[in-house]
Amino acid sequence: MSDIFDRILALIARREVVISDHGYEELAADGILVRDIYEGVHDAIVVEEYPTYHKGPCALFLQRDYHGQPIHVLWGIPANATSPAVVVTAYRPDPNRWTVNFLGRKS
Repeated sequence: MSDIFDRILALIARREVVISDHGYEELAADGILVRDIYEGVHDAIVVEEYPTYHKGPCALFLQRDYHGQPIHVLWGIPANATSPAVVVTAYRPDPNRWTVNFLGRKS
């Protein structure tokens, strides 16, 4: 587990979560339910981390929806803050752009 992952899980447990406007747009565009991102985070795998991102530390998680289908969720924490966990974006990964396990980008 990573520090960012642990911090995000703790924020979610305290219900300190915000979904960005962009996040809502992407959820709707890909038919992802909000409950899927909340319920799937506990079994998530960290795909990539961006600990020094200028808007705050964030990490791309591979999660599964209610039907077991893969979704990528970019979770972040605002810069110079300890809360909330922010859903920056979420999408269904394109198998043409990601490896078969959705953990690596194809070159």
